[in-house]
Amino acid sequence: MRRGWLLILMAAAMAAPAQAYDFAPAKPMDTASVDPAMLADVYGAYEIRDKSGKKRCRINLMKDFGIGGYQIEVAPGCAKAFPVMGDIAAWRLLESWTIDLVDALRKTRVRFETPDDRYVAFGDETDIAGMHELVKVQERPAQRKK
Repeated sequence: MRRGWLLILMAAAMAAPAQAYDFAPAKPMDTASVDPAMLADVYGAYEIRDKSGKKRCRINLMKDFGIGGYQIEVAPGCAKAFPVMGDIAAWRLLESWTIDLVDALRKTRVRFETPDDRYVAFGDETDIAGMHELVKVQERPAQRKK
């Protein structure tokens, strides 16, 4: 009988959903009160990089709204460099210029904060594994058609 209960408890523990990372509460940025030039600088191309700079993931933070936040473009191959990026569906801008990357279920998976002069990743260790920083990069020029 004891063995049966032990098996049931083990099965229940394995079937339970994983706990989400407990992010500190943060309010959305009041974009109406922000200097439009500063706000415009937030949108655009960024790279998520590892410490060595060898692993990179290019993303584009768009100013159009979508489900769960602003729309985001994630470059092909990002999930190979940082697996969580395969789940990212939107982004949010929070107070203190914090950037959240959220999945299709509208859950924050990665938070980038600026404790100093750069964006640093926070979140579940498996989600942010290898992520060192988020860096604003130049937009790639549009390809001309011949």
